[in-house]
Amino acid sequence: MRHQGEYHYLGLHEAREDAERVVADFRAEHPTTRRRRLESVRRNHVRCYDERTLLAQRAQIIDVMESGVKQLLRLTTASGKVLRCSRDHAVLTPDGWRKAGELQAGDAVMAAGTSPRPSEALVPPSLRQGIGVWTSMQRNRLIKELDTCYLCSRTFPRAELELDHVIPVALDLLLALDEGNLSPACRPCHTAKSADEQGLAKRGGKVAVAKPDMLVSVQDDGEEMTYDLSVAGPWHNFLADGIVVHNSYNEESGRYRELQPVFYVPAAERKLVQQGRPGKYEFVEGTPEQHRTVTTAMEDSYQRSYQAYREMLAAGVAREVARAVLPVGLFSSMYATCNARSLMHFLSLRTKDERAKVPSFPQREIEMVAELMEQRWAELMPLTHAAFDEHGRVAP
Repeated sequence: MRHQGEYHYLGLHEAREDAERVVADFRAEHPTTRRRRLESVRRNHVRCYDERTLLAQRAQIIDVMESGVKQLLRLTTASGKVLRCSRDHAVLTPDGWRKAGELQAGDAVMAAGTSPRPSEALVPPSLRQGIGVWTSMQRNRLIKELDTCYLCSRTFPRAELELDHVIPVALDLLLALDEGNLSPACRPCHTAKSADEQGLAKRGGKVAVAKPDMLVSVQDDGEEMTYDLSVAGPWHNFLADGIVVHNSYNEESGRYRELQPVFYVPAAERKLVQQGRPGKYEFVEGTPEQHRTVTTAMEDSYQRSYQAYREMLAAGVAREVARAVLPVGLFSSMYATCNARSLMHFLSLRTKDERAKVPSFPQREIEMVAELMEQRWAELMPLTHAAFDEHGRVAP
């Protein structure tokens, strides 16, 4: 880590989680002023929006990165909001995320607005009771014997789960009898969410929401130094000049920021030896001596290459030049989005499973990433994941 012009070696670690924890501890002990590059980050929070309900929330700023000089666009809306951003920055629209460079006058973007606060008077007690009865009738059909709470992602037996309206009835009565708006929630989460919704409904006034705002012009606006803002989830977006934009930091770039010494060293269970002819080979277990050779060689190489990288930076060499000495074993981090079908296609190619109709032979490292992605996906979309397995792990 670099702090106040000096480099501090934090060691090598077997797992990325261990390395990130050490880095986090170091940053806590040595506070940085790096976030103070933008006036808007001084309170360390920004407004973001729940992408399901479009209700405003608060998100903590994680980091601010210098992203280099880029060509800018000026987006002006019918309500007078003006956003200056790079062409590749994602902007929220009524149809989902789109790059700013793809937008033109007449398109709509999601911007800050207000809406009448939900009121219990909008839903008569008799109708509310009827909706509750209908929802209870769907319980055994829509909740599996063992299912996942969509709010806390923990697994519970059916007896401990309730069907919850993801978008509250008071916000959109048209979704009250929509099965797609029902998800299982454990009783503590369901109770807490219902209490929050009732608290909102009993007050009058308005709530902050994201609303469509038509673009009246999209113009080139010169070149300037740009900065990427990274915010905490679950909704990686924030309000910029009244318009909802995406958490702009996707993949860590060694061109614009100093890369951290987090490297990959294969664990003992990683098969090391390749046998067979090209196109029809297999990997088998390595010997303890081979694992020691791999570990020693990699750690030695990583230390020397990263030391050379730091020496070049200290000498004033540009990051985009100095990074050339870093090995492929350096970890990178990124944010990415995809739909369920795209994820299924990725998993069918990058995981090996006996249930798959089409065999796949992925490299172990990408398979490890795919396994973690699939685990998370199965928690978020258990029914879709089960259908994926049932139909041969092939994307529809």
